[in-house]
Amino acid sequence: MANQVTNYLYFFQQFGLISLVALPFLASLIAALLPSNARNAESTLAGAVALFCFLQAASYFPEMAAGGVIRQEFIWLPSLGLNFVLRLDGFAWMFSLLVLGMGALVVLYARYYMSPSDPVPRFFSFLLAFMGAMSGVVISGNLVQLVLFWELTSLFSFLLIGYWHHRRDARRGARMALTVTGAGGLCLLAGVLVLGHIVGSYELDAVLASGELVRAHPLYLSALVLVLLGALTKSAQFPFHFWLPNAMAAPTPVSAYLHSATMVKAGVFLLARLWPVLAGSDQWFWIVTGAGLITLLMGGFAAIFQQDLKGVLAYSTISHLGLITTLLGLNSPLAAVAAVFHIMNHATFKASLFMAVGIIDHETGTRDIRRLSGLRRSMPITATLAMVASAAMAGVPLLNGFISKEMFFSEAVFVNSVPWFDLLLPAAAVLAGMFSVAYSLRFCVDVFFGPDTSAELPRMPHEPPHWMRVPVELLVLACLVVGTLPQWTMQTLLETAAAPVVGGALPDFDLALWHGFNTPLLMSLVALAGGIAMYGLLRGPLAREQFARTPLLGRLHGKRLFQTGLARLTGASRTTLRLLSTRRLQTQLLLLIGLVVVAAGLAGQGGIGLGERAPLPFSPGFTLLWLIGGAAALACTRAAKYQRLTALALMAVAGLCTVITFALFSAPDLALTQLSVETVTTVLILLGLRWLPKRIEALEAPEASGEILLEQDRRHTRQRTRKKARRLRDLALALCAGGGMSWLSFAMMTREFPHSISTFFLERALPEGFGTNVVNVMLVDFRGLDTLGEITVLGIVALTVYALLRRFRPAPESISLPTQQLLLAPDIATDLVHANTATDTASGYLLVPAVLVRLLLPVALVIAVHLFMRGHNQPGGGFVAGLVLSTAFILQYIVSGTQWVEAHLRLRPQRWIAMGLLTACSTGLGSLLFGYPFLTTHTSHFYLPIVGEIHIASALFYDIGVFTLVVGATLLILTALGHQSVRGHKRLATGSKS
Repeated sequence: MANQVTNYLYFFQQFGLISLVALPFLASLIAALLPSNARNAESTLAGAVALFCFLQAASYFPEMAAGGVIRQEFIWLPSLGLNFVLRLDGFAWMFSLLVLGMGALVVLYARYYMSPSDPVPRFFSFLLAFMGAMSGVVISGNLVQLVLFWELTSLFSFLLIGYWHHRRDARRGARMALTVTGAGGLCLLAGVLVLGHIVGSYELDAVLASGELVRAHPLYLSALVLVLLGALTKSAQFPFHFWLPNAMAAPTPVSAYLHSATMVKAGVFLLARLWPVLAGSDQWFWIVTGAGLITLLMGGFAAIFQQDLKGVLAYSTISHLGLITTLLGLNSPLAAVAAVFHIMNHATFKASLFMAVGIIDHETGTRDIRRLSGLRRSMPITATLAMVASAAMAGVPLLNGFISKEMFFSEAVFVNSVPWFDLLLPAAAVLAGMFSVAYSLRFCVDVFFGPDTSAELPRMPHEPPHWMRVPVELLVLACLVVGTLPQWTMQTLLETAAAPVVGGALPDFDLALWHGFNTPLLMSLVALAGGIAMYGLLRGPLAREQFARTPLLGRLHGKRLFQTGLARLTGASRTTLRLLSTRRLQTQLLLLIGLVVVAAGLAGQGGIGLGERAPLPFSPGFTLLWLIGGAAALACTRAAKYQRLTALALMAVAGLCTVITFALFSAPDLALTQLSVETVTTVLILLGLRWLPKRIEALEAPEASGEILLEQDRRHTRQRTRKKARRLRDLALALCAGGGMSWLSFAMMTREFPHSISTFFLERALPEGFGTNVVNVMLVDFRGLDTLGEITVLGIVALTVYALLRRFRPAPESISLPTQQLLLAPDIATDLVHANTATDTASGYLLVPAVLVRLLLPVALVIAVHLFMRGHNQPGGGFVAGLVLSTAFILQYIVSGTQWVEAHLRLRPQRWIAMGLLTACSTGLGSLLFGYPFLTTHTSHFYLPIVGEIHIASALFYDIGVFTLVVGATLLILTALGHQSVRGHKRLATGSKS
């Protein structure tokens, strides 16, 4: 019984760990499907998920306080060191509480902030997805996995910042944030790869234990710079700070969440996470401390001169992030502890201030400080809460911000570096403290005191609904409680969170309110007095709007520099594209094949000799086969000039020769696949023929003088000479490419391979893949991940073709046709006409008995099912079966027309693609639930009456996903082109130009 309870608790812990990441993503999908008027249901769902995950994370406190680490691993690609690992230690636990707890409060706040006219399902869907991505960053136990979630935070923050996409500032701010943080994410990926190379593993446990190895390695500086680029861009540190103020176009709940507790904190989280590995060197000290100190001073100074309340908070956020970065850069364990403490404190007072600003904007209709005054009369509770939070931001005693600021001052005084920096750092710390007092006073005094301007505001101000104010009240209460009872409330929590950061024994620290009269206290008093004096001096000029922009920093306009750089980069890319590219397909193919031939020639410049294996025996039949195929290919080049349909038929002959070749070489799977692809490709090219330029017959020229005729004859002679030279050039290039590939293939076939990879698959296909068809077992088992990537690309290509052509899609029309009637083939007949004629005549339509083709559909379906079911043990499989069924459906389009098929069959290819990907991914994820690597095959045996014993492999369901996606993608591409033919046919019938 005790063992059962222990196992249950262990399972609950492991499930709870994965739920911190999975539940927000699952709830995001559900929220996206809810109706737009289900406002309460969406907010309740989001709040319940965030609160449940918060409580689940909080339940790990006993183990975290004891210094434990909870770890869960799902095997993914163990040979590459890429497994899905979840790892929760004290620091990740603290950050999880911030992400999830703040998320629950923001959801409650957003329930009342968002307008009924806003698309609320989209908002909560994006918010929950971002919450899941941020949780993934925090508890990732693999660095590559961390980078994946890192980029997801950039993507979902882009969607949240641009939520009001009808506003230009929102679109620009979202694009800027994505560009800067996404570029930083790519640098971070490179840095992680370098770290993994140094350590020999991407596992976080191994990396954290290899600090000495990493710092002593020659690639340390490269890894450090790349990782810091990712962290500094995410946390808006100088010189990448400019994106954060422009991201304030997002709704206030987004700003309160992303820019106080989550996204911008991801950068400092990474710095603290890798502090045991990368810190301790001079390079770390100067880069991190330098960037943080500049950001601390610049952000604080710029915040004083902002006229938008969210602008004040944006630049103050930049400043406080600079403070945290500076602390982490000092190479001091006590400074790292102070940084962790200020991460928590900043999240509480900054989120409450953002929410207070949202309340002011929501109830007054403006955030302009110049228009706001005396709001304490009409909004006394909100004013009180905002003033307490502002005091915490300024570092006033008895509030949480004061304690972490004291720790910063203490570390600034006792830093041990070069003499000039030992003097600069304390002075800069005091100056930054003065700035924080000044902008906090401006936030409070200018908005809540002074004359009452309520009558001049867009809306008459009043207190918000009570539940909208509850998150602010809870956060302000936390500021007060921590500030007055720091040892009782935060000592144990801070020790738990900071221990993994310092990577060893914690330094001695005390969160007592009173440490006597000392230098840090004196610095605090100077900062308070200096900030009050600074605000008093600047209040008048600011009220009179004497500062059109921030003094001294006005020319350092990051947004303008970013936009200018982006515009120049875009212009340079267009110029390069114009110089190096061409719109002619023939020229593009010439360049592509020419580059391949040159690269292959350089790679094999030493020559490629034959192996010792005896060459293949001469076969008259095989030689005759390829004489026919070569003749068809050569004839195709000649026929393409005048008869495109004939050229297409000759191409099919060459393709059939390839099919027979595969069959002769004992590759029936390849032969089946090639045959199906040839069929579908023929239809595809046929549908696209009408879009090629028409061949125009030479018109009889009017009578002209002898000199004009002579000049025309010379011009035609030059054109024929150039055309002949071009054809000779193309022939030479084709012979080089084809002959080179033939010789390379022949050279490979005459070599012996003692460690052939084919032996591996032949020996393991049946015992491990449970199938005798080695090719199919490779596709759905041994190399199932490759197949998943290929079908994903196929689906993306199909959707891209559909998206590009849907704008030309004609309006649907209802067509009622008798089933037993010889129907005109409008989709293809027009292509046949234009493929072989040079005029716009519509004669020669193709008559096909549609009833026969419709009867062919169930036959094709049976054949497709037969090929699918036998694929694991005999030639066949999901890919070939999907192409066969797609061909049968396309025949319906050919003989009955696009509109008739869509009216009667309702195929919806997009859903086929979605279901195929979902089935394939679900099959792969199912193996993870049983502790096996992704896409591991398993077989089960069942006994059915009459039928007897059968065995079903999990690869069968994966193959169903392949089959479904291939059908959907093929149909979507061909029907998208078919719609164009319908439109062209209508134009042709009405006599308009094609």
